[in-house]
Amino acid sequence: MVEVRLPDRFSALEQIGRTAFDAVCAACHGPNAAGRQGMGPPLVHPFFRPGHHADAAFQRAVQTGVRAHHWRFGDMPPQEGLTTADVRAIVGYVRALQRANGIR
Repeated sequence: MVEVRLPDRFSALEQIGRTAFDAVCAACHGPNAAGRQGMGPPLVHPFFRPGHHADAAFQRAVQTGVRAHHWRFGDMPPQEGLTTADVRAIVGYVRALQRANGIR
């Protein structure tokens, strides 16, 4: 849905997050968090910048799900099988993508 530039490199934590994102999140949020039409919004978008959606919001989203509010993709259900550390790594990966795309 959006074009995503990749950073030159990912830290070790961000690479772990990338692997976890690809395994769990990409089915709806698309490769490199670019979104998937009819499935899930792009996370590389100003709506999800740290000042609007803090890292804790991603933790809550995974644990309890999210009611659709910025996009018309429907509600996001809770995601089972991800630990707090997994989500921390995923958020690190998403934040690296956001920074590489000028979202701060």
